[in-house]
Amino acid sequence: MTYNPYSLHQKKIFITGASSGIGRATAIECSKSGASVIITARNKERLEETFSMLEGEGHVQQIADLTISNEVTKLIGSLPEIDGFVCNAGITKILPVSGIKEKDLNKTLQINTVAPILLTRHLLKGKKIKRGSSIVYLSSIAGVYNSSPGNAMYSASKGAINAFMKNAALEFASKGIRCNSVNPGMVRTAMIENGKISEEQLKTHEEKYPLKRFGQPEDIAYAIIYLLSEASSWMTGTSLLIDGGFTLN
Repeated sequence: MTYNPYSLHQKKIFITGASSGIGRATAIECSKSGASVIITARNKERLEETFSMLEGEGHVQQIADLTISNEVTKLIGSLPEIDGFVCNAGITKILPVSGIKEKDLNKTLQINTVAPILLTRHLLKGKKIKRGSSIVYLSSIAGVYNSSPGNAMYSASKGAINAFMKNAALEFASKGIRCNSVNPGMVRTAMIENGKISEEQLKTHEEKYPLKRFGQPEDIAYAIIYLLSEASSWMTGTSLLIDGGFTLN
């Protein structure tokens, strides 16, 4: 086998939110890198599409709603010992602060912040994550590096998960478990393309990126693979900025 420090050969990687976007791209690229992946999401049809795109063998898919306790318990119980956890599932909703409703805030925080924290706890308590493993949280430039009108709920949820990651990294270091986050700028996923932002508005915003394009899901997946691999074995508690130069402005 050709030497490759970024290889995920024989690693078992657990990925949430794998039915589309960054989660789907990460699952596919991890499988190409030699990993066996365990993928989960709420949408059965889209998750099966992802599953059909995976390369290699030994992959598993499981439908689960990460906001429902008994589904999380069942999901964690079904897992083998894993070498990596990619906490990707997330939602966004654009609203001005004056328009925020408690149910929207609770839903955003439950999926983007509370579920990742509780999943991490379950993995630790259930002894499902090996010594030397890597946890990667999907954060954002929002709430960490910049802010924008109407994005308060999403920014708050991602800022919180970034802070949690740093504390977890400190606590888990003695167990040999690394924790990092990736913090993307705007990425071309269904989350923005099916949203309330017009294509004209997106094009205008895209021009603000020094590299003159938004990211593709694969751009983020490659960074996640780096953090899952032995190439980043001396890296923990880091927020990896991937934004096409946007925050240089």
